[in-house]
Amino acid sequence: MHSDYLAHDATGLAELVRKREASARELLDIAISRTEAVNPAINAIVLKDYDAARQRASRDDASRANGADNADGVSAQTALAGVPYLIKDLGAPVAGLRMAMGSRHYRHFIPTEDAPVVALAKAAGLNIFAKTSTSELGQMPYTEPELFGACRNPWNLDHTPGGSSGGAAAAVAAGIVPLAHASDGGGSIRIPASCCGLFGLKPSRGRVPRTTAVVAAGELGVDHAVSRSVRDSALLLDLLGGNVDRPLGAPGTFLSASRETCKPLNIAYVTEPMLAPSLSADARAALDDAAQLASSLGHNIEPVSLGIDFAAVRHAFLTLWSVTAEDLVLNAERISGRKPLRAEFEISTWTMAHVGRKLGERGLPAALEEQRRITERLTDLLNRYDVILCATLAAPPIKIGEMQPTSAERMQMRAVTTMPLEALLKKVLSEASNKAFTWAGCTELFNLSGQPAMSVPLYWNARGLPIGVQFAARVGGDATLLRLAAQLEMARPWFDKRPPLIQARN
Repeated sequence: MHSDYLAHDATGLAELVRKREASARELLDIAISRTEAVNPAINAIVLKDYDAARQRASRDDASRANGADNADGVSAQTALAGVPYLIKDLGAPVAGLRMAMGSRHYRHFIPTEDAPVVALAKAAGLNIFAKTSTSELGQMPYTEPELFGACRNPWNLDHTPGGSSGGAAAAVAAGIVPLAHASDGGGSIRIPASCCGLFGLKPSRGRVPRTTAVVAAGELGVDHAVSRSVRDSALLLDLLGGNVDRPLGAPGTFLSASRETCKPLNIAYVTEPMLAPSLSADARAALDDAAQLASSLGHNIEPVSLGIDFAAVRHAFLTLWSVTAEDLVLNAERISGRKPLRAEFEISTWTMAHVGRKLGERGLPAALEEQRRITERLTDLLNRYDVILCATLAAPPIKIGEMQPTSAERMQMRAVTTMPLEALLKKVLSEASNKAFTWAGCTELFNLSGQPAMSVPLYWNARGLPIGVQFAARVGGDATLLRLAAQLEMARPWFDKRPPLIQARN
């Protein structure tokens, strides 16, 4: 069954279960077997809940055998029934399961209630059997938490799978599951999708219910998934975004959009590196290739400058990001019930929290005003164009450890958090963010604006590393992106592209 398992996406696996051609328990056993085979190499899974998942699968199979569902009908309750699923270990509580969020402070924190996205996934029949690695509190665009160790890219184990949903992307790319929960506050769906050769859609702000009742500064984050197929992402968005009352695939659903012909679009072609200083030759080659492909499919490609002050974008984003860090670190007792201790957090995370405490509150009104201006500018642009095409990352996946703070940087961070002077905090923040944005500075803009944006896997470089390209649409234009993604998927199929790790372990 292993080769059959890999040959299907989540939608296809669910169909096998509905037709009694496979059982939920068989699928789960394969997912667990694949986890045990490949996870020692990639370190994507940080918590296992195998026994409870086996019990759920067996109950579901018994219920199905007793005729409790209609094998010919598809409802929200059976859409993905029996498909093994992974939840990112950050911000999406699963009742009764530890939520460490990559942090020593939270390593014993056990939520008592499911997040809405978890409850909706369970209602669709997805069987959660493990949780995936993330950078500490989702702070970094790579996944190397000190608590669990580095997560590795199945395409090349020396490289990162991206972050902060790196564990989810590595697990999907390695064939553990075809679809996994992910979240995106600054690129954390799109960055790992790009690094791992997957499809990653960040939905419009407000499309999917928030994971917590707390509204983060600027509402940057949204939950969804990374997937091997476009239709899986579309179907899951229906299930998470409130389309469950209509028949699945009915007109007006996202699944329907992924099956519809994509009309010719006016595409604004942006080669600006956003918050990065420049695009690498590989990133630019991927971008030019995508523009040529879209043009060959009948779309109008027009080079455009966004006309945005990216220094202001950077400042607004970092202000909002630091305020969120302060809430999760220095105010952690409200969540964990325990006083936060310096030794329980990585130095970069602890420093960002102090930036938020010292600079965030005073700078928040200006950051929110800049966010409003950015959104207005992009709204105006997308009144003239249907879609923006730009880079997802400024370069291919970096090597493990490449962006970790140096010894000197760690010493400087320790000093400024002990004596948090404003000028020193600004200096440290500027230097640290320069390092991150040099590689991962192309996605944050669309978190500020709330637009839907996706990374599509159309290009692999000469070393065999995937490099995604990014498309963004106007707020609420998720269906437009899904139509375009399905067209690109058909023109340049990626589903059967598999990393060496899969080929070696099948």
